[in-house]
Amino acid sequence: MIHGGAGTWECVDSDPEQAGGLASLYAILGQGREILAGGGSALQAVETCASLLEDDPRFNAGRGSVLNADGRVEMDAAIMDGRDLSAGAVAAVGTIANPVRLARLVLAHSPQVMLAGAGALRFAASCGMKQMPDEYFVTEERLRQYRDAHRKAGTSGYAGPADPSGRARDSGTVGAVARDIHGNLAAATSSGGVTNKPVGRVGDSPVIGAGLYADNASCAVSGTGHGEAFMCTVLARTIASYIEIQGYDAARAARAGIDYLVTRVAGWGGVIVIDAAGRCASRFTRGNMIHGWIERGGAAVCTCVREKTAVPE
Repeated sequence: MIHGGAGTWECVDSDPEQAGGLASLYAILGQGREILAGGGSALQAVETCASLLEDDPRFNAGRGSVLNADGRVEMDAAIMDGRDLSAGAVAAVGTIANPVRLARLVLAHSPQVMLAGAGALRFAASCGMKQMPDEYFVTEERLRQYRDAHRKAGTSGYAGPADPSGRARDSGTVGAVARDIHGNLAAATSSGGVTNKPVGRVGDSPVIGAGLYADNASCAVSGTGHGEAFMCTVLARTIASYIEIQGYDAARAARAGIDYLVTRVAGWGGVIVIDAAGRCASRFTRGNMIHGWIERGGAAVCTCVREKTAVPE
């Protein structure tokens, strides 16, 4: 399963950006299928799929990341292996085209779980990871969004989570979850954050248990939405606990988790979930979530249409 953000996609047939976003998801799902069909690991699949989403400027991650209050990109990402609960994360990094790949290097080559800012970039250089100029990340659409937000909020910037009812795709996150032929689970999440956010603001995406979680004993989860609410509810781990402790399947756990997000902290957003049995589920609040899945080797399905049963009314 993969997603390209919740709350910011207006899903209408006449929207060419929507069509392009869905086409991108289908192509990326196809690459994930090839990796898993060839015996690749769930960890490899989520890293590849999330990095491809980062390369697509339609999505708010990697090259398509929004700009902070200083007009620069600061990105967050994490990846987790359900086999042994190992994880890697990076926060508030610029110049890295694929932060999720840097997170994977943290998992593989660092005793730490999370590296941030200048320290993360120093680690990237030590691993030989190429860094990109600022111009690589600044797209016309993100610059327009930044100028609009800056004009409204001033240099003091961010006044809270973006309203997901609008068309501007500036508050999304990308993510991937997978189960491989050996039954192993993995999750990855990557985000540019929120337009005009304060310098140094870190969301839920790199926080293990909040923006993502993977454990072979329960499920793999990737989330998107109001990061502060996801952190305060430890949402991804909460969903995993519903499965591990209460015996829920993916669909019931996703529903329970989003219900908790809404009722406990009035949060908004969405999740994709694959449980240990390979069942896929998604759940989201207001707005829409562009996402796709291949369940148990079946046909690829991509959508950003909100179903009537998708959210608590």
